[in-house]
Amino acid sequence: MTPDVETVVIGGGVVGLAVARALAEAGQEVVVLERHGAIGQETSSRSSEVIHAGLYYPPGSLKARLCVEGRRLLYAFAAENGVPHVRYGKLLVATTAEELPRLDALAATAIANGVTDLTRLSAEATRALEPDVACVGALLSPSTGVIDSHALMVALEGHVRAGAGNVVLNTEVVGLRAHHGDPFEIDIVSAGERATLTARNLVIAAGLGATRLGKMVAGRGYEPPETYPARGHYYTLEGARPPFRHLVYPLPHEAWLGIHLTLDVAGAPRFGPDLEWQDEASTVFDEADGTRRARFEKEIRRYWPALPADRLAPGYVGVRPKIYRSGEPAPDFAIHAVREHGIPHLVALYGIESPGLTSSLAIGAYVATRIGA
Repeated sequence: MTPDVETVVIGGGVVGLAVARALAEAGQEVVVLERHGAIGQETSSRSSEVIHAGLYYPPGSLKARLCVEGRRLLYAFAAENGVPHVRYGKLLVATTAEELPRLDALAATAIANGVTDLTRLSAEATRALEPDVACVGALLSPSTGVIDSHALMVALEGHVRAGAGNVVLNTEVVGLRAHHGDPFEIDIVSAGERATLTARNLVIAAGLGATRLGKMVAGRGYEPPETYPARGHYYTLEGARPPFRHLVYPLPHEAWLGIHLTLDVAGAPRFGPDLEWQDEASTVFDEADGTRRARFEKEIRRYWPALPADRLAPGYVGVRPKIYRSGEPAPDFAIHAVREHGIPHLVALYGIESPGLTSSLAIGAYVATRIGA
């Protein structure tokens, strides 16, 4: 049976588009199916837009390897394609003496991951860079930056369309069937009409919807990981700009990076995210009777005591597709091919949260090496 298309990628976020670009550049005919009316409307459009250096992730993990390689690829792609980005650098700060050993441990992890440009700073050296930061020591990561995530996705979409690919919006996948030796059958609903598309290769890069789709083709003892949505709120700053030229991060708490200060490509500040586990994904900003704002102010003042009172304004909410529950250790990226699920020509991606944006181009290249297996 001749399939309708060589490869279908489900999900038009930054990772799905990066995968489609890599496959199209390898000469494959690729169709991206996106259920929303525009690309990147879920996780990809609601992040800090940070290009991470690779400080936090266990050495040898996919997160560490793909983040470090992805960062290199992303800066090059942004420069070559006119995608706005700024290499601000990041200060990772210890605000108490008890935190200093953790700062040193993170530096050792970063070095093991191949991050070679970190500088350990004293409190005095940190204040010389950022006089308003309160800390007892810091790590300076000069290769951390930010990128315009929408412009990045537009550029990736352009590469897909310029190659042997297409991006189809307003198209939801409602059924999947895998037949050994035969093309995948993909049931879609588009413009109110139901149809079935066949493909030789299939990539599930659907973020919050990946588990639901993976279960449609699961079998023979394979069960995809569950996805647990967790949302994070971001605040902006009204009436003033913070006096910072770097991103400022507290030390992480388990897998959560804490309430940090980032700057967008225009220099506007945002603070967040927090971490709130949910049963259902929701992007509604909940002020929680002012308690959330008060908690943010308390956390920010640990490293910026001069935060003006009552200047935080609700920004936006992001929802992350986590494959672990509250209190559990954070696992690695789950990128499953035939070795994991036993289905030839299928790659399914689960739990692609931070550093997914940074890693996106490296993830695309990695999936391209596994899709034919």
